Amino acid sequence: MDSHVSHPDQATASAPSVISAAGLGLTFPTNDGPVRALADVDLTINKGEFVSFIGPSGCGKTTFLRVIADLEQPTAGTISINGMSPREARERRAYGYVFQAAALYPWRTIEKNVALPLEIMGIAEAEKRERIARTLALVNLTGFEKKFPWQLSGGMQQRASIARALSFDADLLLMDEPFGALDEIVRDHLNEQLLQLWARTEKTICFVTHSIPEAVYLSTRIVVMSPRPGRVTDVIESTLPRERPLDIRETPEFLAIAARVRDGLRAGHSYDD
Repeated sequence: MDSHVSHPDQATASAPSVISAAGLGLTFPTNDGPVRALADVDLTINKGEFVSFIGPSGCGKTTFLRVIADLEQPTAGTISINGMSPREARERRAYGYVFQAAALYPWRTIEKNVALPLEIMGIAEAEKRERIARTLALVNLTGFEKKFPWQLSGGMQQRASIARALSFDADLLLMDEPFGALDEIVRDHLNEQLLQLWARTEKTICFVTHSIPEAVYLSTRIVVMSPRPGRVTDVIESTLPRERPLDIRETPEFLAIAARVRDGLRAGHSYDD
């Protein structure tokens, strides 16, 4: 089973931790009684990693991202982001968040959507224009500044959403199934572009997905979670090279990692629930 696992490279292994969770738990009160969304999550994510979270619906993948982002408060254990509490990290704008839907304002042009967090931060006009131009270039949307969201395809809208999350240059990018609603061809293309973006920016990325091929293709590590309550059942180190053409998905090494992820999902899922 462990034959598909490698130790992370020295740069990643020696990198400072960005996210550190210990004994993390979250229980929601409901009218039908408490619901344990997360339980006993111990996880460290280092600077520059691309970590995917995969598991069945209801396993706490999105909840864990929301805890990092201070959108949910844990009821047990501890979590820190760059040594800060989630609240401090939010107040210092230490992360960008990309949601499942692009969540662009339809009455704002693409450049105005990307500018929104910069406006909130009070960034000077000249610097704001430079940041907008730079982040749109990163996601290959130069020339679409004056378009409105409805004039763009779904994939382009998500790229604009990523640009908005990158505009204030946070080191951490949280991505909650950003490509889940797109067709397979567009999704493949955006997967390739996201890897290129990650290589250029050296961000730390936490990525939620339901797709085994997507998780294996993108990640340096894959966190497998089980449902109710959400627990980490396996953490799989990728042995794939950083340069990953799409056809790497047909290689024995890729298929072996995917098989382990699939085994982990099967072992952690109770079909009696």
